Amino acid sequence: MSYFIFGGSGFIGTHLIALIDNLYPGTKIYNLDIVENNHEGKSTYINCDVRSEINIDIPVTSEDIIFNFAAVHRTPGHPDQAYFETNIRGAENVCAFAEKFGIKKIVFTSSIAPYGAAEDLKTEETLPTPNTPYGISKLVAEKTHAIWQAKKTNERQLTIVRPGVVFGKGENGNFTRLYWGIRGGKFFYPGRKDTIKACIYVKELVRFMLYRLEHHEEGVELYNCTFEPAYTIEQIVETMKKVTGMKRSVPLIPAWVLMSAASVIGCLGAPMGICPARVKKLMVSTNICGKKLAASGYIFHYTFEEAISDWFKDNDNQYLK
Repeated sequence: MSYFIFGGSGFIGTHLIALIDNLYPGTKIYNLDIVENNHEGKSTYINCDVRSEINIDIPVTSEDIIFNFAAVHRTPGHPDQAYFETNIRGAENVCAFAEKFGIKKIVFTSSIAPYGAAEDLKTEETLPTPNTPYGISKLVAEKTHAIWQAKKTNERQLTIVRPGVVFGKGENGNFTRLYWGIRGGKFFYPGRKDTIKACIYVKELVRFMLYRLEHHEEGVELYNCTFEPAYTIEQIVETMKKVTGMKRSVPLIPAWVLMSAASVIGCLGAPMGICPARVKKLMVSTNICGKKLAASGYIFHYTFEEAISDWFKDNDNQYLK
């Protein structure tokens, strides 16, 4: 049995490959990506663009396992077409690859973006109402994988995960920017302190994926992946400060001041990516329910504070990045 990880050079893929190599030494791991990363010899790199038909010259068997992480995900930040081309066509081509070789197991990393931006609590039963090209493309990609599974429903196993904000070493995303913003005295609470930001530690996420592979026999399963209950931005900030020893106070800037400033800056060409859409996104909760994951039998390895501490330790207790 081999693991085929599409998008394996990315943040989540890198951590999954490290975990598989640690748990199952000697297992063959293929990293299929357009960016090379040999993960210190833990995987075999194959140049692969999921936007095109996938043809690779290596042995593939029906017992192999696919993880599909390949995606264009930063939003806003890309032309609308880029999300659809990579996320939808990529899902079609990965599923066609699985179909060709009779592969029976796929884990697909989706997003909470299909829920749309709203304050209401979202469970796995919530009707998706995506309101961004990214969210729409991810929902269609989920359905594409589900169609693959439905063709042989008694044989094929599909796990779809919708993670909240994923943080950890190598993230270079929201949590990393938050940490450096606090450390540099440049972060402030945008409009409110009680904004809920559902999140999960990357090492927890990849462990959960492997757990579901071992405890899911057939059919389609969907899991929100987040700590339960989800944390507020104030709780996240205070935990970061506690773990890393930062003493800075964080001010609150009223929403009307932020939106007015973002509108003016947007007229100047949105330097540093500041625009009303991005600022508004900061003030909307990602209120995602993680109760299904909590009831799945999976045992979390880290509390939220322990996760931040472990990430800090991964950077020699110097910083979070």
